[in-house]
Amino acid sequence: MRLARDLPAEVVLAAGGLVVRMDPDGETTVVVVHRPAYDDWTFPKGKLLEHEELTSCALREVKEETGLRCTLEKLIGFTSYKDRRGRNKIVQYWVMEAVDGEFRPTTEVDEIRWLRVESASRILTYEHDRQLLEAAVGRAT
Repeated sequence: MRLARDLPAEVVLAAGGLVVRMDPDGETTVVVVHRPAYDDWTFPKGKLLEHEELTSCALREVKEETGLRCTLEKLIGFTSYKDRRGRNKIVQYWVMEAVDGEFRPTTEVDEIRWLRVESASRILTYEHDRQLLEAAVGRAT
């Protein structure tokens, strides 16, 4: 994919991740983040910096928003939607595994939750996030 500087100004390129792990009962859980500025529940993501690769952006943004240093497991795909300024936003998502780290609330993300797939699907604000979850683990409701 082209670098952000090569895209028209009205297109925002971003990357993020679905951080997953198994709970003690063997059920898949995923991290969701609460953004107080939007009062929404979503997956960690953020805008690509100039000269940054999408994979680096995804890892950086997940660490910034969740405090978790992760490894990439598999590419899920892309979402595309209009952002709050009316610009086209394209976001690449990866399934990730947390290696280490600890969450600390910020003004951007004030809470994270590890939720089972069905609970995550119910709490997510956006339909495109529910579709990503289904693509990542195959059984969102």
